[in-house]
Amino acid sequence: MKHALAQAPAPALFVISGISLYLGAALAVFLFDVVSPAGVAWLRCLGASIVLLVWRRPSRAAWRGKALLLAGTFGTVTAGMNVVFYEAIARLPLGTGVAVEFAGPVAVAALGSRRLRDVGALGLVAVGVVLIADVQLRGSPLGVVFALAAAAAWAAYIVLGKRVALAPQGVSGQDSLAVGLTVATVVLSPLAIGTGPVWGSAELLLVGVGVGVLSTVVPYGLDQVVLRRVGQTSFALLLALLPVTATVIGLVVLAQVPSAVEAVGILAVVCGLLVRSRADDGPGEPP
Repeated sequence: MKHALAQAPAPALFVISGISLYLGAALAVFLFDVVSPAGVAWLRCLGASIVLLVWRRPSRAAWRGKALLLAGTFGTVTAGMNVVFYEAIARLPLGTGVAVEFAGPVAVAALGSRRLRDVGALGLVAVGVVLIADVQLRGSPLGVVFALAAAAAWAAYIVLGKRVALAPQGVSGQDSLAVGLTVATVVLSPLAIGTGPVWGSAELLLVGVGVGVLSTVVPYGLDQVVLRRVGQTSFALLLALLPVTATVIGLVVLAQVPSAVEAVGILAVVCGLLVRSRADDGPGEPP
């Protein structure tokens, strides 16, 4: 399994990641009726940390010194990103929240390369995501603020995730993810106040764990595989495959045919990813 992941093309891993992420989002919808958005994000973090700890069993080195500090910061930023994103989509259409949040990866890509072809690729990808997402900013200024906060957190996730993926002090990225989300679960534990109804229902608890596995363990674990192989700029641009994957899932599973505008957006994203330079692919060193 590990060898297969190492050999799989990065875009294929992003598609798998996207499928898992959006299935998890669909499960999370069932919890929004009984738990606050921040509470759902905390349950997601809790479920993911439990599964990762059982699976990875991080070594003692992962719980000490600089490795712990980096992992804890990464995990807290990651969990915080989920909290503010859930708060955003509780007030904005999902597509709008996704498009505004994508400003984070766009900023990372813009700062990561000065090549003309990458500037063109970045423009195509950004326009494509906006077209796919059908942005509607009217309605909730607070929702936009939360979405922008999620964008900033997503940018930090990419930068910190690259450092974690390069295995500081010999600790693997997945082990650091397990430690980091455990730290985040403790740091953000006050958010558990909004999860009261879940603890009296085995079904809701199972859904919470499922959201953690599908929306965090699988996609963020695959991110660590990809981040070891490509630079930050390429990774940030490849993230545009997520909204494309969501649209394709809607077509195949739900028979939701994309509009002409969405089709143009998908084409723009694909073209942007094709024309990007590959100069920063490879593990390299973090900035």
